Amino acid sequence: MGGQRGELICDGRCSLRERYTRHQVARGTRADAEVGSKWYLLKKVPVLHATYQVRLLAFRAQQEHRQLVIRVPPAFKAGPSLRDLVRELKGVIRIEKGDR
Repeated sequence: MGGQRGELICDGRCSLRERYTRHQVARGTRADAEVGSKWYLLKKVPVLHATYQVRLLAFRAQQEHRQLVIRVPPAFKAGPSLRDLVRELKGVIRIEKGDR
């Protein structure tokens, strides 16, 4: 259906293998909000992994010298792939736990 799986490849400098739709149009994503140099992604999930949306926004944030802030509920747990991505892109991704 949708071509190759998008991959973030980091070895010194990160690059992203783009994902395409069935009609060979590159997929994209936008943050839920942009305030100054921060992009906010709002997720109401108990567990979040490094999905294509998260990887693509993180890559763009790194390239544009911005920070990706992922807002999650208080009981949130980061999946192993998200923890790895946060570690790889130190300072680019911040996870904020909200009130509810």
